Parts: sequence; structure tokens; C-alpha cells
Amino acid sequence: MPASALPASFRFPSSPGRGTMKTLFYQCSAGISGDMNLAALVDLGVDRSYLVDQLGRLRLESEFTLDFSRAEKSGIWGIRASVMVKPVSFARSNSPHRHGSRHAHRHYRDIRQIVVDAGYSSRVETRCLRIFHLIAEAEARVHGCEIDDVHFHEVGAIDSIVDIVGAAICLDYLAVDRVICSSVELGHGFVDCEHGTLPVPAPATAEILKGVPCRIGGVDGEATTPTGAAILKGTVDAFESPENFRIEHIGYGIGTRDFRVPNVLRVMLGELADEPASNGGDGRQSLEIKANIDDMTPEALEPLMERLFEAGAADVFLTPIVMKKSRLAHMVSVLCAPSSRDALVDALFEHSTTIGVRIQSASKRILPRTLLTLETRFGAVRVKVVELPSARSRWKVEHDDVKKLSILNGMPYGEIRKDIEAEVGTLLVAGHGAAGDQE
Repeated sequence: MPASALPASFRFPSSPGRGTMKTLFYQCSAGISGDMNLAALVDLGVDRSYLVDQLGRLRLESEFTLDFSRAEKSGIWGIRASVMVKPVSFARSNSPHRHGSRHAHRHYRDIRQIVVDAGYSSRVETRCLRIFHLIAEAEARVHGCEIDDVHFHEVGAIDSIVDIVGAAICLDYLAVDRVICSSVELGHGFVDCEHGTLPVPAPATAEILKGVPCRIGGVDGEATTPTGAAILKGTVDAFESPENFRIEHIGYGIGTRDFRVPNVLRVMLGELADEPASNGGDGRQSLEIKANIDDMTPEALEPLMERLFEAGAADVFLTPIVMKKSRLAHMVSVLCAPSSRDALVDALFEHSTTIGVRIQSASKRILPRTLLTLETRFGAVRVKVVELPSARSRWKVEHDDVKKLSILNGMPYGEIRKDIEAEVGTLLVAGHGAAGDQE
């Protein structure tokens, strides 16, 4: 059935439009730290008064002050953020890691409670907890302890708390659909920290950035900190260079290091167009989220799929696989729009036994389609009509409608489906021209 034969209200667009997504692009040619990220996002356009006000929810104002100032590196002007830690005395701890009176080095479990008690939106809280978890998990693995017992300088220091929570607040303020990032410069050499002199990248940084495209050796010294690495890993949808990207705003976060390249983090906000399609399709960007599960029964996977669809999945499917030690398992694959990523990852963690997911960018090519509702002698039925690149079309009746009409009419499913399809074919020929091919 040619598209021109359909009623005007159901016509396919003669030239399928390309959608756009509000996209934030991180260019980490000189690495990233928590303060550089905060500065870049403020320079991009986040209202600093709003940020400071939201940080006040943490009730830690007695421990720090946050200052923003104009700064320059190699002729590039931007914003420098400084978290000034106030001298505060704390009660002695039984932990062997006592760090004096400058600031508290809290346990991971304490940080979680501070964030939850702050009463942020679910989006901000979820992103904060994800970033903190990445650092705590990496530190626990490096130091050989349980994650809730992690008592370490990076995530427990007040400046890192401000950097991480501030990042989540800024990203929520910008309300982007997608976050992408270039490869990440790590630097090289050695860095002094509370555990001694460590190689660059620091062990926690390397652990966090597993699977992320990185460069090592572009600058001397530590270019990317554990906090910066975790902000990227917990935020970025895809590590890739953008195509069809229209830049609208640019922000520069100015660092304090003197590298042979400018110690600057650049962020760009703009619109990322869907990939151009050919031969009548309408290419779109989406994400594919995957998890391998070997300890859930098939019955338990069905409600998981329902939860994923409720959380915004465009499609969910299961693939039988064989894992290590010859364990039979299922790979859960979820297709979604970038804006649904956080909700779907949370749903996988909440409603399945998986402890990790893989996320990758995927290009989709979608044929133009429309949905007709036709009246048959058995009742109303929806019919999906798809236009092929050759301008031919094919159609298919909706299973749920056939199932409902089977029950209402007291007829076997196979019999009523055959009768409905015959009647739909006749209606399409009579009302709209050639019926096209039936699926």
C-alpha cells in the first residue's frame, strides 16, 4: 500500500525528520578533576547561586566554603572553582587512619547517609550515590576491604563530597538528554598521596576507568583524579567523538597544574542530530544496556522485563548464553533512549540479581510506520502499517487486540486471527488502495 493511499492523518512524512538530543560533551584532553568539572559546568551556564543553595542541603557549611573566580591558562579564560576546607576538630576515631583536625575522612556508609538525608530529587540522589559507589568500590578493591568499611581520603574528604554532589546538581540543572566524552588523558609519572607515592594513574583511578578509552603520557603528572574519573564513569552515556553536533554553549574549567598543554577541561552543550539515514529509514541514536544473569529463574525474568518496560525501555529481550564454569545464563538486553538510561539501570539493579551492567551506544534505523484502527465484524483492531524503502508497504494486526477479541467472541485464537486478517485486507483494499504485504 503506497503511503499516498493512506488517510491524510496517517500519512508518512515525505522526508522523515531527524530528531535532536540536548547533549553535553566532555573534552578531557588535559584530564579531569572534581573542581575543574564544577568550574566548567558553572562557566557553561549553571547558576552558581542555585548550586550553592542546593549544596546547603548537605548541612556541611561549617566545613567548607566554595569560591568561583575568573582564571586563565595559556590564554584560555574560564572559571576556577576552589573548595576551601575550614579547620574543624573532630572526635578521635578508633580507625588507624586518623588524619588530624583539618577535615573528616568519613566512611562510605556515612557519605551515603548524608546524601540521602539531604532530600535531593531522585535524579540527583541516584547520580550522587552511583559516583560515590564507584570510588568506594575501587578503593575497596585496591585496599582489600569491604566496601562499607572503606575509610579513605578521596571520597571522605569534604572537597570531594562538594565536587561530586555539585556535579550531580549541575547535571540535573542542565537537563541534558545525553552525555558523551572524548578519550580521557590520565597523565604519567608519580603522585604523592596519603598512602605514599603512587604511579599515575592512581590505582583507584585506573580501577574506575576500566573499559573507558584513555590516553597515558600526554602530560607529566596526575591529569585525572579518582573523583574526576568517577564523575565521568557515573555520568557519561558513551565515550566517543560526536558527529552531527551543533555547539550552542561552551564552558572552561581552569585547573591549577602547569602542564605542557593547557590544564583546562572544556565542556560543550549543544544538539546532537540523529545519524542520517538512507533509503527511507529514519536513523536514531539509542543505548543498549546489557547484563548477564545466571541465578534467576525464567519465571523471575518475566516480571523483570515488565519493570524494564515500565521504566522506559523501547525493547527488552533475553538471549540464552553459557558463562564461565559452563553455567547456563541469560543475557538481558535493553534498548532505550539516552534519557531513560538512569531509570533502566536502577530498575536492573533493583529487580534483578546483577551487580553490573554494560552500556553502549547503538544506532537505529527505523522504517516509517503508522497505526490504523479498523472496525471489523468482531470489533476494533489496530493495524501497524510499515513503509519499505521501495515504497511498498506491509501490515500486521496487533496481537493483543486479536487476543481480546478471541475472548470476547468465544472463538479460538487461530481461527479469529485468520478471519480478522482477511477482513483487514479487504478493508485496506477498499478504503485505501492496494493492501500491501501481510506479515
